[in-house]
Amino acid sequence: MDWYEAVDQFIGPPLTILGIFVGAVIVRWLLHRAINRVVKTASARHAERTVLLPGRAGTLLASASGLAHERYVQRTQTLGAVLRSIVTIAVSSIALLTIMAVLNIPLGPLLASAGVGGVALGFGAQSLVKDFLSGIFMIVEDQYGVGDLIDTGDVVGTVQDVTLRVTRIRDRSGVVWYIRNGEIVRIGNQSQGWSTAVVEVPIALVEDSAKATRVLQEAVADLATVDDRVLETPTVTTESMSLGALTLRVSAKCIPTANLEVQRVIRDRIKAALDQAEVQITAPSVAPWPGGRR
Repeated sequence: MDWYEAVDQFIGPPLTILGIFVGAVIVRWLLHRAINRVVKTASARHAERTVLLPGRAGTLLASASGLAHERYVQRTQTLGAVLRSIVTIAVSSIALLTIMAVLNIPLGPLLASAGVGGVALGFGAQSLVKDFLSGIFMIVEDQYGVGDLIDTGDVVGTVQDVTLRVTRIRDRSGVVWYIRNGEIVRIGNQSQGWSTAVVEVPIALVEDSAKATRVLQEAVADLATVDDRVLETPTVTTESMSLGALTLRVSAKCIPTANLEVQRVIRDRIKAALDQAEVQITAPSVAPWPGGRR
């Protein structure tokens, strides 16, 4: 019996450690495979939904907003990479602790020291943890992605790179900004969904408002069919009426970030149509200089 016990003590722990190692590798492989399958299935289903979007407007919105398939795949793969890293750390930690227990290494003092070190590290790396958590939630919620035009409050520009810790933005002056995700309090994304082109036209009160409205409607009636940036036929509404002018508003639903260019097109059309119809646009009123001319 002593000989069997000696052989068991000599061979048993290495075999146990080998079994733990092999089991950890298998569990990690199975979990990684499950995560990859979920990512692949989600991407394939989203591709089917994107293809089934109806009409030209749906296609434009899908390609320009958060529904874009490539952007969805990128976000899903990033989340998959984060989950795989978490699985690897968790499985490796459990396997290491189990192997230490097999070798009769006291875990109590080690875990206590690790707890104290973790608390100290947590206090020292609060901003880093905040940045990573904010980055994870930003990716999950699809707040913005590469290529989006965003407003962070301090910087307005195009997103060039997104990581779990920082976001790189290039503004309209060409300056590259590196912003920590934990420091971003609010985000205005001009590249998701759609934008609105708005042009206000002040018409003289002596003009026929019905005629002016009709002229504006005819000027922009075919804009949605000739310009792919416009999603719907523009509308003309009465915005306000002051002492010297009646303000008409022309609104057009556009793809994201195209509203400024569409506004220029609408202004050119409106000016030409009003000149042809001889409808007068009011000039801004200027208050007289006190005491007469100087």
